[in-house]
Amino acid sequence: MNNTQNTSDVILIGAGIMSATLGAFFKELAPEWKISVFEKLPSAGMESTDEWNNAGTGHSALCELNYTVEKADGTMDISKAIRINEQFQLSRQFWSYLVEQKLIDRPEDFIMPLPHISMVQGEDNVRFLKKRYEALSQIPQFQGMEYTEDKEILRQWMPLIMENRREDEVMAATKIDTGTDVNFGALTRTLFKNMAEQGVNIHYQHLVQDLKQNADKTWTVKVKNLADGTTIEHTAKFVFIGGGGSSLLLLQKSGIVEGKGIGGFPISGLFMVCENEEVVEKHFAKVYGKARVGAPPMSVPHLDTRYIDGKRTLLFGPFAGFSPRFLKTGSLFDLIKSVKPHNILTLLASAFKQVPLIKYLVQQLLLSDKDRLKELQEFVPNAQLKDWRVVVSGQRVQVIKDTKEGGKGTLQFGTEVICSADGSISALLGASPGASTAVHVMLEILGRCFPEKMEEWEPKIKEMIPSYGINLTENPDIFRQVQEDTAKTLGLVK
Repeated sequence: MNNTQNTSDVILIGAGIMSATLGAFFKELAPEWKISVFEKLPSAGMESTDEWNNAGTGHSALCELNYTVEKADGTMDISKAIRINEQFQLSRQFWSYLVEQKLIDRPEDFIMPLPHISMVQGEDNVRFLKKRYEALSQIPQFQGMEYTEDKEILRQWMPLIMENRREDEVMAATKIDTGTDVNFGALTRTLFKNMAEQGVNIHYQHLVQDLKQNADKTWTVKVKNLADGTTIEHTAKFVFIGGGGSSLLLLQKSGIVEGKGIGGFPISGLFMVCENEEVVEKHFAKVYGKARVGAPPMSVPHLDTRYIDGKRTLLFGPFAGFSPRFLKTGSLFDLIKSVKPHNILTLLASAFKQVPLIKYLVQQLLLSDKDRLKELQEFVPNAQLKDWRVVVSGQRVQVIKDTKEGGKGTLQFGTEVICSADGSISALLGASPGASTAVHVMLEILGRCFPEKMEEWEPKIKEMIPSYGINLTENPDIFRQVQEDTAKTLGLVK
């Protein structure tokens, strides 16, 4: 082994949207710090962040029905939708700041205005959607949302979906025009280009194999250069593990107590893609439906207009699958390697609880292209197989842990931040809403890992994110100003 020692203030593991966002924060808050990035693939944003791998394309809870829950007493719990929307507003403000600082030249390369629509079928779902609309439309961030059961209006909102539908079909939809489509792959590549120009040491084709904490609380990271096979050790005061699904394996290698008892369950995904311009032109929105009874939250069907490689494309899905890999480019042994003495009981408890999920995944694995077309035709009755192709998307690793609410072996469907007690290392686990709330997540990490610096950094954070520390739901005038300012800066209004 080559024993050359390298030192940094910060090491970022993984070159996805999370490391890109944290790196951008550090360059603004502590520009003198030395930052090193290690990514096993040839360039930035090639795994979960890639636009073909990432379903998180502007999650702001405007149309995602699984973020609102009807409780047993009939009331609608909209707290999660409000929370996620508040978090997305932080991202919009940070991106706007980067545009103003000329660190992003063309915001249209990564963010575009796009209506967000929720669509449901059947009397019970229509009742649910109307109740959701009545609750959310009172909240500042959701004002402007429209509701209709009128077929003629539905045809105007989503002509492709309404073609050749039965007139007696019970349907309803909500629509809000302040939604966006976000290309996190393009954004990530821009942020890493900026960091390279600002002196950040970015090492592609470098695989982090191990990490251990030293007596002085610094971390030594063992890294293999995949191009020439050499291995180096690199030392830093702070380490962020943002390597997608493989973050769990590296967290376990760190040995920190906060990583004990946590397991992961990998789920792969497929999307159907249409690039036929004649079809694409008939749909301009993100349209989310309701997950089927017994299906997991991440399976919510949606038909999205996406801007990829400079052109409009339609994506429908997701169709779930299973692979033991923790990354699309991971190892078939990832799942086995993640089983440890400290998490095996948690994993076993989860296995007993998740029989319906396992059954659902098996059913999804057995789907043929014609079966997928049938599901697509519930959204787009006139869809033809010749216009659509299947794309394998990225891997998600859902966190499994013991919780007070769910008991032993509870499968989590959100994003988890793990920080050591001394604040010297942090890891990001989980999935949706993920990328869309990256700025909120990084602010949480800064607050938990650098509490002694937050008073010093706060003025700069407020310059970058004017609503930092303010509840926008309770301050509608501030929200409207934030919405107006960011829409103008990001080119979301014509």
